[in-house]
Amino acid sequence: MQPTFTGVSGLSATPEVAVVVDVMRAFTVAAWAFRRGAEKIVFTGTLDEALELKARNPGWLAFQDGPPVPGFDLANSPARLRSLDVAGRTVVQKTTAGTVGALAVADARLLLCASFVVAEATARVLRHARPDAVTYVVTGDGGQAEEDLACAQYIAARAVSGPTDAAPFVDRARRSDAAARLADGVRRGWGGVHAEDVELCLEVDTFPFAMSAAREDDRLVLRPVKSESPH
Repeated sequence: MQPTFTGVSGLSATPEVAVVVDVMRAFTVAAWAFRRGAEKIVFTGTLDEALELKARNPGWLAFQDGPPVPGFDLANSPARLRSLDVAGRTVVQKTTAGTVGALAVADARLLLCASFVVAEATARVLRHARPDAVTYVVTGDGGQAEEDLACAQYIAARAVSGPTDAAPFVDRARRSDAAARLADGVRRGWGGVHAEDVELCLEVDTFPFAMSAAREDDRLVLRPVKSESPH
């Protein structure tokens, strides 16, 4: 199971098997949404497209990153998600890193979206699938995000070697530029950022499901899956 670690700009072709990683915060938020009962998450390429989908589908919610945007229900904060009722709902998600990475490899035969909270479940899917090669797409900071690379390397190690000490990987993520930016945002009182976001993003193997994306009616849709049998 040969791993390749790359940013979106380094993709020369659609890989057969891709793991798209966004730790802070898109795919931590997605995992928490599923834990709280969301049915599915639809990725969009633009904010306008996300709002249009929400408008056409009463009851759907829309998440984005950065400062709060009118019309959106959440600014990509796992801590703030706790006050939002997502049970049985469809979420439309548009971020500047995670969803962009997923859409870039939308035609992969197996496409998983990951963060630390679903790392072991993601590794179990890969161990079950036994691909010859896996492309890990690092999405943050133009493909240079240390927290995403650390998480990708942790998943890759678990996929091949089984039990792996998470501490060194989490420590790298804790010292990343993204963690520092979120902490600075809390100090500055930025909207859409919560003081507990970083710690929630650094929790490891919190949920027993992986997250698999596939095209449904020309949309890329993310769903939680049992780690032995992704759709």
